[in-house]
Amino acid sequence: MGAASGDRATRDFLAEIRVGDLCSGTVAEITRSDGLAVVLDGFAARPLGSVRPADISWRWNAATAVTVGRRITAAVTAVDLDRGRVRLAMTATENPELWAFLTSRQRGEILTGTVAAIERFGVFVSLDDGPDHPVFPGVGFITIPELSWRRVEAVSDVVRVGQQVSCEFLQFDDWNGEARLSLKAMRPDPFAAFAEATPVGRRLHGQVTKVVPFGVFVRVADGIEGLVHLRDLPRSLAGTREQAFQAGEDVTVVVTEIDRPRRRLTLRDALPHKDGDL
Repeated sequence: MGAASGDRATRDFLAEIRVGDLCSGTVAEITRSDGLAVVLDGFAARPLGSVRPADISWRWNAATAVTVGRRITAAVTAVDLDRGRVRLAMTATENPELWAFLTSRQRGEILTGTVAAIERFGVFVSLDDGPDHPVFPGVGFITIPELSWRRVEAVSDVVRVGQQVSCEFLQFDDWNGEARLSLKAMRPDPFAAFAEATPVGRRLHGQVTKVVPFGVFVRVADGIEGLVHLRDLPRSLAGTREQAFQAGEDVTVVVTEIDRPRRRLTLRDALPHKDGDL
């Protein structure tokens, strides 16, 4: 009876809370994996609030300053009535202007800005209409795969620091407090045009770009690469593909599959023009 009454009291309390509300409480427990357990004001029976480690702060060292017994105010990001939990984000109250900016963005929205920094893992963009980031050079961020439809050998071949760019908004990365952007979404997808014009079974001339343990990659058009899988190589070459194929070598291939949703092109018989194999 007591447990049922407690569950009902928990559900009644949580039913009044909405995503986006600000809730205050006291930190009851801290763990490295789960973050903070918070006793919310108005419900002292047990901790109902939780703050993931990434939602404590976007400043790398600030999260370590939180202690048991500290009073906090955080924004509600999720309410789970079945589990009796409220997920909170202290980052929302620590950076209210940035949080409001990021949560109001819509997927597909076009944002403009200036390339602020280039790193090996992506590009930071200082947005024209966005606030500053407390840690990073820009609130916008473009991962390497979202820079171009083509293989990116060097980021500097695509963008440079100080360049003005227009990008499509993909999502709010609440782990880092970033607007994830896509530069390639602003340009036509060459794979779509290739797939429209190329039937399965067509014979194509291409150039080997990479030899890997599971097969050979071949460029058959500008920005279009396909894979000749190891199982589709002649047995006489399958075990010696590193010697049989070299990057830059001209080959002839046949299209066996075009997977439009996954943008994957499968080829067969990628044989160099030698040894009478063609």
